[in-house]
Amino acid sequence: MARAPSQPPLHTEGRPRHLLLFDGVCGLCAWLVQFVLTRDAEGIFHFAALSSPEGRTIVARHGGDPDDVSTVYVVANYLTPDARPLVRSRAALFVAGALGWPWKAATVVGALPTALLDRVYDFVARNRYRVFGRREQCLMPRPEWRDRFIDARPPIGDFAGD
Repeated sequence: MARAPSQPPLHTEGRPRHLLLFDGVCGLCAWLVQFVLTRDAEGIFHFAALSSPEGRTIVARHGGDPDDVSTVYVVANYLTPDARPLVRSRAALFVAGALGWPWKAATVVGALPTALLDRVYDFVARNRYRVFGRREQCLMPRPEWRDRFIDARPPIGDFAGD
């Protein structure tokens, strides 16, 4: 099956691939995914809902609670043996840094202690449905982005660490 030119290949030598796991019914999370998709010109981020079978499996594999959808996860270099999970504030800062300028400027707050950053993250996470709303169903990606959602395509084989 031919891939549309706007879709990045799943495996590109020398280019990292990072997996962003998000709460599929959260309005803030849906906005974040759209934000990343429109600014990730190189297509380094792939996505999955935390509640999807793929998302649950990956979270459990990296020691997280697959029933907890209040935490954003990023698995850096997720297709390699060097896959590295990041959670909460560190995951958010990783995304900002990977998107480049001007978003990379937000990583300056990374100098603060993780415990402090995670308190702010937890406050936002506790209030996200109240402030940003809750969707009835998970985000449906546009056709040109569908291949970047690992829970919206046929399996491509084992992930790193299997």
